[in-house]
Amino acid sequence: MEFQDVVRRRRMVRKFTDEPVSDESLQRIMRNAVRGPSAGFSQGQGFLVLQGEQLERLRQMFEWWSGEEPKTAPVVVIPFSSKKVYLDRYAEPDKAWAGLTEERWPVPYWDIDTGMAALLILQTAVDEGLGAVFFGTDKETWPELRAAFGVPDTYVPIGMIAIGHSAEEGVSEGASPQRRKRKAFDEVVHWGQWQ
Repeated sequence: MEFQDVVRRRRMVRKFTDEPVSDESLQRIMRNAVRGPSAGFSQGQGFLVLQGEQLERLRQMFEWWSGEEPKTAPVVVIPFSSKKVYLDRYAEPDKAWAGLTEERWPVPYWDIDTGMAALLILQTAVDEGLGAVFFGTDKETWPELRAAFGVPDTYVPIGMIAIGHSAEEGVSEGASPQRRKRKAFDEVVHWGQWQ
């Protein structure tokens, strides 16, 4: 699929068939995820891929899920970011900002880089002919999530991505485009000056 087609076709899919995702597709999705940008090549992301019994365990643990996303998807990927990995990397001698503390970072690049990896997952799913949806997590469940799946305390889930074969035609019922139109290009892209 051409890249522009991937970008145009990417949307949040909320209902999935029970058809499994092939191992080849899942491997390609995750291999692309780890190719995302990483400040200082810190590589402070981690990805928990759940399917089968592990995914069922996750579903049983958390009743806060609303909507169809995790109820029918055969795969859920949880992207995690680690601030500690980034701070440790920038304390190394080869970085110009050696000893950089969290307060000196202008924005949390550990979360930004992990968000870029999540977008690569969403886009690769489209390229594989699959559907996917990114949805949030409840912060109060993070300790239980970490404990259940052996995730170190220094890793924070930025959300979850359900992946599978789409059972929808067109835009999801829960999607906003039915109620809201995309903002005009010139309203959000500013050339040379904001106004």
